Amino acid sequence: MTTTTRHDEYPSRATSEPSITPRHDPVVCPPSEPLREVLSPSSLLDYQRDGYLVIEDVFTQSETEVLRSELADLRASRDVRSDPRTVLEPGDQTVRSIFEVQRLSELFAGVLADTRLVDCARQILGSPVYVHQSRVNFKPALRGKEFFWHSDFETWHVEDGMPRMRALSCSIALTDNTEFNGPLMVIPESHHWYVACVGETPERHYEQSLRRQEYGTPDAESLRWLVDRGGIQAPKLHAGSVVLFDCNMMHASGVNLSPYARSNLFVVYNAIDNALVAPYGVDEPRPTYIANRDPSPIG
Repeated sequence: MTTTTRHDEYPSRATSEPSITPRHDPVVCPPSEPLREVLSPSSLLDYQRDGYLVIEDVFTQSETEVLRSELADLRASRDVRSDPRTVLEPGDQTVRSIFEVQRLSELFAGVLADTRLVDCARQILGSPVYVHQSRVNFKPALRGKEFFWHSDFETWHVEDGMPRMRALSCSIALTDNTEFNGPLMVIPESHHWYVACVGETPERHYEQSLRRQEYGTPDAESLRWLVDRGGIQAPKLHAGSVVLFDCNMMHASGVNLSPYARSNLFVVYNAIDNALVAPYGVDEPRPTYIANRDPSPIG
C-alpha cells in the first residue's frame, strides 16, 4: 500500500468500517473562463439537486443507426476481442465492455469531441475538459450481467488518482433503455455524500473489477441510508438520448432479462485542472486505456 503524506479529502478502503461524509466540492462549478451556455438554468438546478440529467434525442435516428453499425463491427472484430481494452463477461466469452473506443474508431472519436456533449460538460464543470475514460457497454438479450452499486469517483480517486469531484459521465443510448433490459439505475441526491468503502485493494484489481467489482462497493447499510433519502430511479432512454451524471453518483444496472439487447456509449469528461496524480490507495495506477493521464482539452 502506498504511504503518502498528501492530505486526502476522500479516503476510502483504509479502515475496517464504512463511513458517509458530505462531499467537499461543488456539483455545478463556477466557470474559470467564458463558456457556451447550452443548458438552461432549470436544467442546471435539476443536475445540482439530483446528480443526473436526461437530454432527449441528442443524436438523430440516422446518426444512431450508424453508431450501432460501427459498434457491431467492433464487437465482431477478432482484433478487438483479443485487445486488452476489451473486457469479457465473467464465466463466458461474451464481450462486456470495450475501453478507449476513440483509439479504435474515428467515428466514436468524433462523437466524444461533439460539441453537443462537450459543451454540456464544460458548463457543468466550469472548465475546459478532457476525456478521462471512454467505453461501450453491452447487455445481450436474456443474459447481460449486472453492474453492482458503486460511485465511479471512489474508484477513480483510490485507483487512478483523480483529486476532486470535478468530472461527469455521459451515457449515450445506442439502443432503447427500458425498465426491462438492465438500464442504468441511480440514487438521486447520493452524489452529495461520499461513501468510504472497506477492504484493501488487491494488486491489479482492475483485471477482475471490470468484470465483477468486489472492492470499492458500498455496504448494505450505506446503500439503505442513501436510498431512504433519494429513492432509486431508472431513466428510460430512447436510442440517441443522453444521460449526464455526476462522478460521485451511486449507480448500478441489473441483469438484462428482456429479449432486447442494450448497448450504450460512455464518455467521462474531467476538468483539465483536475488531472490525475498518483493514486491515493494503490501503488500503481490503472492502465491509461482505463484512466487517461493526458489532460489535453477536447473540443
